[in-house]
Amino acid sequence: MRRLLVNRLIDYGLIIFLLNTCYAQSISSTELINHAELYDGKVVNYEGEVIGEIMRRGEYAWINLNDGKNAIGVWLPFVLSKDIVYTGNYRTKGDWILVTGIFHRACPEHGGDLDIHAQEIKKISSGGTLKERLNPAKRNLALGLLGVLILVWILRQLRQR
Repeated sequence: MRRLLVNRLIDYGLIIFLLNTCYAQSISSTELINHAELYDGKVVNYEGEVIGEIMRRGEYAWINLNDGKNAIGVWLPFVLSKDIVYTGNYRTKGDWILVTGIFHRACPEHGGDLDIHAQEIKKISSGGTLKERLNPAKRNLALGLLGVLILVWILRQLRQR
């Protein structure tokens, strides 16, 4: 009897340990697009960089998430977007977030578009501003072309005299 109790405690302890260490894996955009019929109507985890703008639509908002391959539109309650500080563009790197929500291959609510209706989001890492570096090769090329242009202009001026 005592041995049975100890074995059950060990079993329950292992189950609790495993439940706490198992995380749902996110699905890539390529997987979602190529196998849309498989995931249609199911809860998925998708992560990526927030790009573009947060487009508010009343109590809800649209965001676009890019995982490095493709971007997928995410429909979410506007209050969930409050944690998003940076959206990606040519001057900034957007926040990287994990979205858990229902995937729609052809959403009837949004004109048949492929989208995810978010139930929760979690910020994985913050974005920030990007510093644009001057490419020395491009600078030298531009200066060289400017020199050629000035030389051609001087030669044309001398020819006209």
